[in-house]
Amino acid sequence: WSRIFPNGTGEINQAGVDHYNNFINALLANGIEPYVTLYHWDLPQALEDKYRGWLNPQIIKDFAIYAETCFQEFGDRVKHWITFNEPHTFAIQGYDVGLQAPGHCSILLRLFCRAGSSATDPYIVAHNTL
Repeated sequence: WSRIFPNGTGEINQAGVDHYNNFINALLANGIEPYVTLYHWDLPQALEDKYRGWLNPQIIKDFAIYAETCFQEFGDRVKHWITFNEPHTFAIQGYDVGLQAPGHCSILLRLFCRAGSSATDPYIVAHNTL
């Protein structure tokens, strides 16, 4: 996501699109059918900073724009798409127990995390993902 939209939204980074075009073309030239995962725990930091990423419903619109951009740019060669890699895991590990980015949690009196609510955040993230 951040290679195509460095700020999460806005202007497309053509160098990022070119990178993926070259990669996809190389796969196909070697007889490899690409399966593309649109989100593998790689939220642009700008979206986390701007509106807390997956906790804000704005992420739905921004992800849709990113996905549509990928379909337009690569869809002539990519026939197999995976939207989210392990959404349950990034919701729980990122927003309940704080083991993965962005490290939100409220367990153990915040000894491990500085932000978040383990009681609600993973559910909001899951809702915004689905």
